[in-house]
Amino acid sequence: MTTAFENLQQALRKLPGVGYRSSERIALHLLVGKPDQLQALIAALGDASRLIRRCSRCGNLSEEPLCAVCSDPKRDQRSVCVVENVPDLVAIERSGSWRSAYHVLHGNLSPINGVGPDDLNIASLVARIEANEIDELVLALPNNVEGEATCHYLQDQIAGARNLRVTRIGFGIPSGGAVLYADAVTLRSALEGRRAFT
Repeated sequence: MTTAFENLQQALRKLPGVGYRSSERIALHLLVGKPDQLQALIAALGDASRLIRRCSRCGNLSEEPLCAVCSDPKRDQRSVCVVENVPDLVAIERSGSWRSAYHVLHGNLSPINGVGPDDLNIASLVARIEANEIDELVLALPNNVEGEATCHYLQDQIAGARNLRVTRIGFGIPSGGAVLYADAVTLRSALEGRRAFT
């Protein structure tokens, strides 16, 4: 194959979930099977790169200074769900279980990987809290070492905030799942997050 084809395939392989075979199929599809789709893809990527930015308030993706969630007057902007990344926000939105605001950190603290507080969207969250814009903070971060460390760091940063309710989403065995197949971390979270049976 040509150098340009190999470069395209390597670029595609850097995308999440795309391996060698998938990148080869996509590249061949765009170059040989449906070359008209290649120009549409290039145009869409160019538009996205030029127009999409982070929401100035929460860090979500937006084409305007404020995203659709932050500019929605029907949403309770004083209750904020803190998520690791935009796909987490999308998943919660898809579930229809949260109709308030968000704050996207764009990662979790991970000293091993060189990710510190300054690398995340934490300062703007603290500023929102200090400006008394938030009454409730729901920490919807992963149930792993980095997620826990980030939760503890956030609690330390907002320790002096008055009248701020901070909660953590529950974790445990998924609906339809069996105790037998759950790992130790999931079982511990399920037991620690137990509530009254009514």
